[in-house]
Amino acid sequence: MDIQKILNNLFHLGREILKQKDIQTLLLSIADITRNLLNADRCSIFIYDKENDVLYTKVAHGIDPIVIPKDKGIVGFTFSTGEVQIVFDAYEDRRFFPEIDKLTGYTTKSLITAPLIDSHNKIFGVVEVINKQTGFFSSLDAELLVLSSSYISSILENAFLNELIKESHTKVILKLSTAAEFKDEETSLHTKRVAIYSSIIAESMNLEKEFVSNITITAPMHDVGKIGIPDKILNKPGKLTKDEFEIIKTHPTIGFNILFDENSDLLKMAANISKDHHEKWNGTGYPDKLEKDNISLEGRIVAIADVFDALTSKRPYKAAWTFERALTLIKEESGKHFDPELTECFLNNENKIRDTYETYKE
Repeated sequence: MDIQKILNNLFHLGREILKQKDIQTLLLSIADITRNLLNADRCSIFIYDKENDVLYTKVAHGIDPIVIPKDKGIVGFTFSTGEVQIVFDAYEDRRFFPEIDKLTGYTTKSLITAPLIDSHNKIFGVVEVINKQTGFFSSLDAELLVLSSSYISSILENAFLNELIKESHTKVILKLSTAAEFKDEETSLHTKRVAIYSSIIAESMNLEKEFVSNITITAPMHDVGKIGIPDKILNKPGKLTKDEFEIIKTHPTIGFNILFDENSDLLKMAANISKDHHEKWNGTGYPDKLEKDNISLEGRIVAIADVFDALTSKRPYKAAWTFERALTLIKEESGKHFDPELTECFLNNENKIRDTYETYKE
């Protein structure tokens, strides 16, 4: 085997790991590089699904995702034993599971497998490379596959851990959001609409999928600080006095102090949204009179979503505006209250905004 080719591929593998943020894209890149490194036709990454007691493909070249019993085939054998397997002729091996070939019309000739092992030395999947292009899989191929599988194991273990952390933070955020709703007469439909409007703006800005997902989760937390505002002020049917309004203006900071956590991207975003969603592009907002890009992007996005929904919703102190009237005000406030670029994204998606408005009417 060409040593220079091996080194080039390993260098490329490391570079891909460093530059990719999307796990699925990263795994596909690693599968591509592993396939090329072993001069093979296909590479598949199988993960164990404990709930259903099966192995499924997280990545699979040339085929749709597949599911196999955890104890079937060479993949199942490797999962059960933790042993690297080299098979020169698949159909001569009694352990081979031909049902996938029958299903896909593909013919497996030779293959090599290696286990995916987590930091607790527990097997949670298998990487399989199929059909060597020239000659047979060798012991050097096995070493290279073990190296590749260690990269895959590390990435997936971190991804699963991060997903669990994100899931727990999401649950906390939703519970806090529900608690805030008990204090405020605004309904959960308000927070739902604000979340959807915010995601529409973020998607229109072509922001990363993770940002869009996170802002959809955290936007409902924009008014969590109202937990600290007395009910007699929060639900007052008439106009607030100057002193009462000064108390209301403390809710963004209260929310920030409740939510901020340096170790959680979700909670940091939720905290920024709470603190910044009443700031204005021209610096006349509160609590800190921030202006333009000094206001967090998530705060600027939710500001538009929140104002639009507040205008089109009935409150103890006002009637609901029409959709058209609220849209006109958003347009008029571009460059004053709102970030002009984000305002344009909002207005350019009028149909999606209207659909949400109609679907989740109170």
